[in-house]
Amino acid sequence: MAVLRAGLLCFLLLCGPSAAQDAAQPAPPAAPPRLPRLITPEAYQAIERGLAYLARTQDRQGSWANRGAFGEYPVAMTGLAGLALLMDGNTTTQGRYAPQVDRAANFLLRSGTQSGLITRGDEDSRPMYGHGFSMLFLSQLYGMTEDPARAQQIHEVLSRGVLLTARAQSDAGGWIYTPDSNSDEGSVTITQVQALRSCRNAGITVPKDVIDDAMQYLATSQNSDGGIRYSLRQQAGGSRPPITAAAVCCWYNAGEYNNPRAKRALEFAKDKIRPTGTSGGHDYYAHFYLAQALYVSSDPYWDEYFPKRRDFLIGQQQSDGSWLGDGVGDIYGTAIALVILQLPYNQVPIMQR
Repeated sequence: MAVLRAGLLCFLLLCGPSAAQDAAQPAPPAAPPRLPRLITPEAYQAIERGLAYLARTQDRQGSWANRGAFGEYPVAMTGLAGLALLMDGNTTTQGRYAPQVDRAANFLLRSGTQSGLITRGDEDSRPMYGHGFSMLFLSQLYGMTEDPARAQQIHEVLSRGVLLTARAQSDAGGWIYTPDSNSDEGSVTITQVQALRSCRNAGITVPKDVIDDAMQYLATSQNSDGGIRYSLRQQAGGSRPPITAAAVCCWYNAGEYNNPRAKRALEFAKDKIRPTGTSGGHDYYAHFYLAQALYVSSDPYWDEYFPKRRDFLIGQQQSDGSWLGDGVGDIYGTAIALVILQLPYNQVPIMQR
């Protein structure tokens, strides 16, 4: 368990005055608009408060820094927080939080290095999570970008990022925390696979063999109970519910809804990851992926699962609008809670039905 905690707390990756304080904060509508199915007025208000929290905690350079016991990780946190804002319907030019999205994009684009790695020196020497989340956010933003010059800049950073990810792939087909280790574990691998899928869907060239090898890595990591173990190197390793849910997202992002391996993995994840708690911990991480898998596949369990998870998250929201997320930190928890709660709005392509 210590190994998984070390790996996932790196996901848990994952301040200064807020740039958003320089301008008036967008005020939520006096009354909720027409809401998507399963979004209650209480959920709407929780989302509004969470988005406002992200807006006012963004720093002047456009990033977010996690405030918890496990590090700040501004690149990873900015990717996750930016994704949560995209799910509200914002772009760099449209929407009430467009200035925050624009600043987040600028920060991540400035963080792109000549090697292709999207990182800053404060990513705790384990930058591949932040690299993956940055590519996920930027590739979803890419198709929404109206300015040709900005679109070209995103394209260049993503293209270099894809090549870096390809070079960093291990001989077994996975990835680990740093790009030059030739090793692998499940949570980093899944972050890279989803980012690569998002990039390819956005029109960025992704070598087919890189994704094929990664999907084979996940298939080979599956145990007889349908779950995915922490690392392919752990031949006798037990199945990990959070990593299993994330693997299902990878199969579904590839359009493999009828893949028998994906079906078995989803059944395992549904059994172990309950709406109000996850066997083995890492609850927010697990639901970040399970909720995506259930929603995009229109799984019948969604109608039972989402109201329970929705109400559980509403009960965990702090008075300032944040979520602490497994005790890891405010930006991590708030971004993940908002991604889950906003899925019914169906705004971000990789998480759409």
